[in-house]
Amino acid sequence: MKPLVKPLHLAPAAVMTRPLPGGGWVLRSPQELGPYPSCLGEHLCRWAAEAPDRTFLAERHTGEERAGEWRRVSYGDALAAVERIGSALLARGLGPDRPVAILSDNGVDNGLLQLGAMHVGVPVAPISPAYSLLSKDHAQLRYLLELTRPGLVYAVDGARFSAAFATVSRDIEIAVSGNPPDGREVTDFSDLLETPPSPDVETRFQAVGPETVAKILFTSGSTGKPKGVINTQRMLVSNQQAIAEGWPFLTERPPVIVDWLPWSHTFGGNHNFNLVLRNGGTLYVDGGKPAPGLIQTTVRNLREVPSTLHFNVPRGYEMLVPYLERDRELRETFFRDLDGIFYAAAA
Repeated sequence: MKPLVKPLHLAPAAVMTRPLPGGGWVLRSPQELGPYPSCLGEHLCRWAAEAPDRTFLAERHTGEERAGEWRRVSYGDALAAVERIGSALLARGLGPDRPVAILSDNGVDNGLLQLGAMHVGVPVAPISPAYSLLSKDHAQLRYLLELTRPGLVYAVDGARFSAAFATVSRDIEIAVSGNPPDGREVTDFSDLLETPPSPDVETRFQAVGPETVAKILFTSGSTGKPKGVINTQRMLVSNQQAIAEGWPFLTERPPVIVDWLPWSHTFGGNHNFNLVLRNGGTLYVDGGKPAPGLIQTTVRNLREVPSTLHFNVPRGYEMLVPYLERDRELRETFFRDLDGIFYAAAA
């Protein structure tokens, strides 16, 4: 009988065991980790050279003229933007001790800013939007800003984050992509994008290496204050090399994902975002999530964009299944190019 789907190219299942004297075992893979780049930026440079016109990041336009259409940024355009952003950050004196803090949800500008900062050795601190939008006293946000001491704070929508901006010291620059808040001077994100690249960008990029701090990700704070976890460039690129060796099919065609998982956490921000970048794929930013009133946005996006991989949390699949059961168009698009589904987080 002919199989319904083509088997995926996966690494062979193999485990080496070593018993411990007091009981138990140490388990490891017999597959040695292959070579990997010194930093994430090398992946961006590679795909900008090999597939400059391929879409890297996409999100829905929100303006009236093009509302609902996909805003797409190619690999070539992404690298050009990253170099301009990096130049703007260097001109402001940002560096290892003056990171970039990001307060808002996933988005194209968010992604470009993160890559632009890391490209020139400026750490990024993506902070959960809940600390800005759900808190009344912004105590956790204030704590995290005091901890990281950023040189630049970014949010996509200035008006929406105006209350959070009130906690930001006046000597820290704020950048927004639109809707500047009242009563606070801010920089338009387009100013960063229009900064001419300086020779320092290439010099600083060449200095970025495996030990360079790429990100500071924060724990949930459920058992106390959120704790900052340092992510080096080596951690990010070696992780993607390990994933590629376990899932060789990733190199056989560029992955396409429609994803909502927040970039302030390692699942969405390191596993998913970097998986797309490492393998020259396309990430459609999903403005929905598994919550009442927002799952419909996810369904609309999945009905329109055929994915090769789908990542979610258990609750996300629970909410998605009823739509798949009753919506033939959604089913056909969702499963058309699908290589696999994957979940993490609490069940």
